[in-house]
Amino acid sequence: MSYAVLAASLRSAMQRNDQSAISHVVSEMQPADIADFARYEPAYTVLSLLMLLPEAQRGPTFGYLETEQQRDIAEKMTDEELAKLVSSMDADERADLFHLVEPGRQPAILRQLSKRERDDLRKLASYEEGTAGAVMTSEYVAVPEDIDVAEALSLLRASAPDAETIYQIYCVDVQGRLKGAVSLRQLILAAPHLPISELMVEDVVFVTAETPQEEVSRLIAHYDLLALPVINGGERLVGIVTYDDAMDVAEEEATEDMHKGVSIGKLEGSLRSASLYELYRKRVVWLVLLVFANIFSGAGIAHFEETIEAYIALVFFLPLLVDSGGNAGSQAATLMVRGMATGDVRTRDWAKMLGREVGVALGLGLTMALAVSVVGIFRAGTEIAMVVALSMVLIVMVGSLIGMLLPFILQRFNVDPATASAPLVTSIADASGVLIYFALATAILGLPS
Repeated sequence: MSYAVLAASLRSAMQRNDQSAISHVVSEMQPADIADFARYEPAYTVLSLLMLLPEAQRGPTFGYLETEQQRDIAEKMTDEELAKLVSSMDADERADLFHLVEPGRQPAILRQLSKRERDDLRKLASYEEGTAGAVMTSEYVAVPEDIDVAEALSLLRASAPDAETIYQIYCVDVQGRLKGAVSLRQLILAAPHLPISELMVEDVVFVTAETPQEEVSRLIAHYDLLALPVINGGERLVGIVTYDDAMDVAEEEATEDMHKGVSIGKLEGSLRSASLYELYRKRVVWLVLLVFANIFSGAGIAHFEETIEAYIALVFFLPLLVDSGGNAGSQAATLMVRGMATGDVRTRDWAKMLGREVGVALGLGLTMALAVSVVGIFRAGTEIAMVVALSMVLIVMVGSLIGMLLPFILQRFNVDPATASAPLVTSIADASGVLIYFALATAILGLPS
């Protein structure tokens, strides 16, 4: 049955407050679909729905909800209800929820967990946000390196129910240090008495618990991994980051870069739940700064007042020219920022990128100059058309080079290249365009005596 039909049936059952019908419908829905249905419902309605779910389904469903909604629901739950929810969640999501709970409630929740869950939660919650430790899970399968395949399969059967993934099994020594890895496929196909040490791959890609989460996401994508092992300072295996968590990190980082690209600070929650004040605060700083940056454009126009008075037709082409420079610069900046984010472009590549951008920008400028010169001839004559066409070439080239170089300059000074945002590049390109246009016009046309 499709999600649309199930969602309509669930809504109808909830409006009738038919708990039997609600339980029947949700039993046929995936946790992600239940979370999608609940995303726009009030917290008390979602809490009632969660309480009707089996415990095995409650934790995964809650894990799909947005952070702000999780916090609101957690505030309405008793300590006992919250502890049961924590127990039903995956280890990494459990730690995320624990961070959302008020510090005063945390000891009461910990007391109701088993010792193993309590120790595991404390460990995972201790890692700094934005690191591999904060997104890893402790629910993985590890086997000693000195056993054979039959013993490893026996251990796997015992560990599988609690593991987040069993397709990759990690091999450790007696101190718990990572020594290698073996796939489930290899175990199944290997002879039962073959030592694991002869089967495992020793050259394993891993990260430390302090590795930035964006680097973890990049490595998983680069090596096409299902999971990435995480070690501590003593090389002991402490967790894994699975590909689904890496996808969440990649989405979060991409969203943050997009916000920076239009001069918006990072939102604490979702756009839907953000307050008016937060949206205002995240947007106002750069907009005010760029207002003052645009004063340079006004100063450039004021400096060439005599040229403008002598050739008023020049004003007609001003928005067209400066916008073209800003647009070209924004395109170049976007390409460079994304290339840096994916690792396709590095700081040392700036000279190569500069040479290519000069060629591309020249081609773009000439093409756009040809198009605008036709308008210039019919609008203001051959002389002004020549000024406009030449200005277009130079403005597009300068705007493109500004957009291409600014991310490299920012990275050189340890500033996030995503800060080379479209508004910033456009403001710089606009001021440059004004100066180039009127300086050329003054030089070529001169002033009437």
